[in-house]
Amino acid sequence: MADKIIKFLAYEGKISVICADTTNLVEEARKIHDLSPLATAAFGRMLTITTIMGTEMKGQKDKLTVQIKGNGPLQMMLATTNNFPRVKGYVANPHVDMPLNEFGKLDVGGAVGFEGYINVIKDIGLKEPYIGISPLTSGEIADDFANYFVKSEQRNSAVALGVLVDKNGVKSSGGYLINPMPDATEEEISKVEQAIFKAGAMSKMLDQKLTLEEIAKRITGDEKVEIIEENITPIYKCDCSKEHMADGLASIGKEELEDIINTEEKAELECHFCNKKYEFSKEELEEILKQRIKN
Repeated sequence: MADKIIKFLAYEGKISVICADTTNLVEEARKIHDLSPLATAAFGRMLTITTIMGTEMKGQKDKLTVQIKGNGPLQMMLATTNNFPRVKGYVANPHVDMPLNEFGKLDVGGAVGFEGYINVIKDIGLKEPYIGISPLTSGEIADDFANYFVKSEQRNSAVALGVLVDKNGVKSSGGYLINPMPDATEEEISKVEQAIFKAGAMSKMLDQKLTLEEIAKRITGDEKVEIIEENITPIYKCDCSKEHMADGLASIGKEELEDIINTEEKAELECHFCNKKYEFSKEELEEILKQRIKN
């Protein structure tokens, strides 16, 4: 089954809900980056919230970059997406391993770290991109993003992210983002809070084969949730190419490139996002020097 994201409205349009199933996407990232189970759980949560936020952007050329930098052994994670959403990313330490936490679960908070920050860059066609920064609160990622939305975007949100990993890989992965509209009443918000508490973990609901619509009903307590947008299929996809890599080589400057040509006589570049390797011969490097670098 393909991954999907569905947008809903609950309580007659007063509560916005975005639910995502990202199981295949996260499994793809796990394979590409050879992620440990702990890195899969952390990076999967980050990829999920990145795709959810990607669907909130309006323009086809809009781009979102999310970075989490913590003081845990994972060090840094980065993900980038457009509004389709096509997401890609990488983890500084993909093989991180730690003992289970006190609840017997993968210790995502310990791996990410309790000190550090979330950095969000939205390039939405304005003169300058929007940049939002907020400190990590737990390293568990969902809490950290709920805090980010309050601090940087002035919106109270409920965020849930979950990745269930077994010996074969990713069993289920997904998340949701709930935002009350300005006209939502205290009573409606309270009903949603109680429903979230009763619903349990997102990854468990997906593992129990609940549909996103069933999950939306369960987490809002509203049986009449309305679908406002569906058929959104998030995928892990890298858009790297030899042409992009050639641009990268040109950007290092004339002297550095001449040095590579004279000493190495070739270059091999690897894409951070998909680990694909690109080789450039001496002739190709000389061509880049001639065509792309102005004397």
